[in-house]
Amino acid sequence: MIAHDRSVGSRWIAGADEAGRGCLAGPLVAAAVLLDLDSIGVAEVRALGALNDSKQHDSAAREALLPIVMATARRVVVVSRSARGIDERGLHKTNLAALREALIRVARPGCVCLIDGFGVPAFEHEQRAVVGGDGLSAAIAAASIVAKVTRDRLMVRAGEQLPNWGFGAHFGYSTAAHRAAILEHGVSPLHRMSFQSTAYQQLAL
Repeated sequence: MIAHDRSVGSRWIAGADEAGRGCLAGPLVAAAVLLDLDSIGVAEVRALGALNDSKQHDSAAREALLPIVMATARRVVVVSRSARGIDERGLHKTNLAALREALIRVARPGCVCLIDGFGVPAFEHEQRAVVGGDGLSAAIAAASIVAKVTRDRLMVRAGEQLPNWGFGAHFGYSTAAHRAAILEHGVSPLHRMSFQSTAYQQLAL
């Protein structure tokens, strides 16, 4: 994965990814990580070799990888957008804006920004969309870990405050248990009402 980022041709690589885009409830969390490839030695390369798309790791593995990312990255930025913000602006626009903001805040002169899957609205730094980037780029995979761990922790706390929906178990994704909780208790303040036309209507079928 470091080899992929070195092939970009810049010392400074910023990677960005999100967590929670496909959820029924909870925030969308975007993260960006800046790597200085000239300062990454053999030990760091070996440690980062365990990185991959955060969805390929279980929760314990992601938690173990987070300190490695934080120790290796030169900058880390997290941007969170609430369910209400998603409802007001739309999921896709919210996602692009959050990724773009995270990259703007983490980038430095001369860096190349890598985004998992698709580009964001243009800004002053070079950017490249990398299809399957969370499995190819160390910077994107690192951002994926940060975003996923941050969001999971938020949803665990939400589950403690709103126990009827079991957010600490499914993190807001559309599982059978989550759908059953919506049928029994209705929607919570964390649910994205803009999903009503699809996900919630399906519950009544």
